[in-house]
Amino acid sequence: MTTTLTRRFALAALAATGLAATTAGAQTFPDKPITFIVPFAAGSATDQLARALGQGVTQETKQQVVIDNKPGANAFIGAQAAAKAPNNGYTVFITTNTTHAANEHLFKKLPYDPVKDFEPVGLLSKGGQILVVNNNLPVNSVADLVKYAKANPGKLSFGSGSSSSRIAGELFKQMTGSFIVNIPYRSNPPAVTDLIGGQIQLMFTDMATGLPQVKGGKVKALGVSATQRTSLAPEIPTIAETVKGYESTFWFAAYVPAGTPAPVVARLNEILARANKSATVTNFYQSVGFEALAGSPDDLRKFQAAESQKWGKIVKAAGIEKE
Repeated sequence: MTTTLTRRFALAALAATGLAATTAGAQTFPDKPITFIVPFAAGSATDQLARALGQGVTQETKQQVVIDNKPGANAFIGAQAAAKAPNNGYTVFITTNTTHAANEHLFKKLPYDPVKDFEPVGLLSKGGQILVVNNNLPVNSVADLVKYAKANPGKLSFGSGSSSSRIAGELFKQMTGSFIVNIPYRSNPPAVTDLIGGQIQLMFTDMATGLPQVKGGKVKALGVSATQRTSLAPEIPTIAETVKGYESTFWFAAYVPAGTPAPVVARLNEILARANKSATVTNFYQSVGFEALAGSPDDLRKFQAAESQKWGKIVKAAGIEKE
């Protein structure tokens, strides 16, 4: 009995010592550069946010932030890399609803588990998309596009560089009764390049990627996917002004590999929350019409679960079969 109790006390003391060491380590975290893994290409909205956020983190911690873009395979590559990274807090996954709410409903098998493989850190922001078309397409409004698509079933194609852009297009097809072919891309920037070149005729993309091309006269904007017009270009109507009830938005959040100590996760949440309010990030949000978000790791966990359920319903209603 004495031996057993002694062993239990020893194990408890060892656990307490380990917790104390982890907590102490979290107080000095970070003491070396942090890597942000981004599952989309350079120039994408997620990449631009990660770079702005990285500057805020550097200002806050005096540590360098390295941006590691790992685009492709519907964001599988980046998600896998983040899930397999050391769980010490020095690798942070800056991602979107694509990897953590939509993909599980679009694909039969994922090479990562959006719940079991990650620890939520915190929400960052949300935004709407913009429907853009090639300049040579003979349409100048959402109503024109619907009419043209119905008159030419299967002859139009829309690019999608993320699950958000894919779902926005599929929802549009469903709600307008039109047949438009989806062409998948590694991320939105290369899809925009092909849109300008005429390889595809339209796409739904984030403001950060699409609006500069609109203002530069390289593509035409027909509508925004949120329920309100954007202050960045108030002349562009909402798609819902023509297609009643249409809405498609996306969100950004930060995660770390599963098993990252709770004190380190809490410390990262504090660091990212302050960086998310920095002038650099605030200016970025204002330039692309994003809304800053905040909350605890548990808030993100609950939000992700609700969003996954919502995206699942959208995918099912759109009649999309898992690939």
